Amino acid sequence: EFDDAANLLAANPDATTISIEEPAEIPRNQHGRRQEPGREEDDELLGTSDSDKTELLAGQKKSAPFWTFEYYQTFFDVDTYQVLDRIKGSVFPVPGKNFVRLYIRSNPDLYGPFWICATLVFTIAVSGNLSNFFIHLGKPTYHYVPEFRKVSIAATTIYAYAWLVPLALWGFLMWRNSKVMNIVSYSFLEIVCVYGYSLFIYIPTAILWIIPQKVVRWVLMIFSLCLSGSVLVMTFWPAVRDDNRRIALATVGAIVLLHALLAVGCLAYFFDAPEVDFPAPLVPAHNATTLITKVT
Repeated sequence: EFDDAANLLAANPDATTISIEEPAEIPRNQHGRRQEPGREEDDELLGTSDSDKTELLAGQKKSAPFWTFEYYQTFFDVDTYQVLDRIKGSVFPVPGKNFVRLYIRSNPDLYGPFWICATLVFTIAVSGNLSNFFIHLGKPTYHYVPEFRKVSIAATTIYAYAWLVPLALWGFLMWRNSKVMNIVSYSFLEIVCVYGYSLFIYIPTAILWIIPQKVVRWVLMIFSLCLSGSVLVMTFWPAVRDDNRRIALATVGAIVLLHALLAVGCLAYFFDAPEVDFPAPLVPAHNATTLITKVT
């Protein structure tokens, strides 16, 4: 073998040779900055590592024009297992885990958020009517009338929250990203997906709000608010914490405040509305002259 190698080198002196005794050097991190302690874990949670970029580029598909049906079909390209997995992740948040990184980034969808919001609209409207019926049940002066306007009010409130708040947050993150290099901007579809799945916990909560006990209702509301709010905080706090401290805290505080206003507003308007005093039915009075005539 050595003779063959010598003959080959004699025939081609310019050939490149490799020595097996010298281990190949592993290229070091070629980024311009040194990795800070704990930053690697943060990058992994935020999805900014090189492995994420490679994974996303490898699975990237050619997008269709926005005026075609195929373009919008990609937003609903999920199966039942993915939707159930994301619902489970929103109901049982894991501390230190990013919801976008774990469930959304591989394939953000609008199927789950759309149907979760639609189900929540009808659940709140129907449960609110049933709650009003049970509160006044047994009163002789009460006549039940279904309030269909609650459906339109609930739909306007919930869909406006699920679309306008993510739009404002997405614009804010894009603006801060242009000023602070370490700010991570999620896509608008990812933010809508997070907000939509975070509302799922209110569906069973709205059903339990039928219980005619104010204390039970408010305890359920606080519990649901803590679960769904923690999903939002754990998702967006890693994206803004490299910003100015006050701006980061104000951003997270605004997210939690708007989420709390939605929960408190739905409970107060649809379930804890002040009771209306129903007027007693008018009984026609008898003519006095007729009574006297009957006595005589």
